[in-house]
Amino acid sequence: MAFFESQGISISFGGVTALRDVSFQVGRGEVFSIIGPNGAGKTTIFNCINRYYNPSEGSFLFKGKNITKVSPHVVPEMGIARTFQNIELFRNTTVIENLLLGRHRHRRSNFFTEAFFAPSVQRQEIRNREKAEEVIDFLDLQAYRDQVVANLPYGVQKTVELGRALTMDPELLLLDEPSSGMNMEEMEDLSFWISDIKEDLGITIILVEHNMRLVNDVSDRVLALNFGVTITEGTPGDVMKHPEVIEAYLGEEGVLSKG
Repeated sequence: MAFFESQGISISFGGVTALRDVSFQVGRGEVFSIIGPNGAGKTTIFNCINRYYNPSEGSFLFKGKNITKVSPHVVPEMGIARTFQNIELFRNTTVIENLLLGRHRHRRSNFFTEAFFAPSVQRQEIRNREKAEEVIDFLDLQAYRDQVVANLPYGVQKTVELGRALTMDPELLLLDEPSSGMNMEEMEDLSFWISDIKEDLGITIILVEHNMRLVNDVSDRVLALNFGVTITEGTPGDVMKHPEVIEAYLGEEGVLSKG
């Protein structure tokens, strides 16, 4: 049984097909990357997994359970966390406050225990803050811990968003264009972090990414899409050499000139 599986996912918007019969499997502990030019349908897959969109056909299975029709708030409760292509942080709060928001799914309290700050709530709060501090250390965010997010460089904000996802203690992490807006040094750090998230934290990752160097460095397998249709799937090296993948990125003229 696959850890995560997409079975024949299709979806259209206003008569335009965004995804058509997209199927793939992700094993536990893998970094599985989805690549393709703009408009290929990569982020649409994530939006369907998170239940922002309803696929017209097909299913998603997570640990053998069909999650295609669960409520959106149930998805993170099941252990699926996500970052976004466009940063979705609370910009007027601090880094530590944004990270603590990722602990929301672990809250086990009610109005009365919260009002009287019961011992169970105290223990929960301590654990939440310990986890946030662990993530700060893991991502080298100590220098930004108490700074307001709006005042931080774009690349650091992307790292904070990754941190918020990690504080959720996910089993499956969806990373949507995590390197966009990062400089070369930040991208190299991201590459190391993705490897550590997989190896040290044991988290399975599905990565949507344009930077082929990053994809090649961190991926176990790659799925290539174009116009919502699967081109090929395989190891990074095999996918990068596939003629249809080259054409999708370079265009027919680029392929001919390269040839």
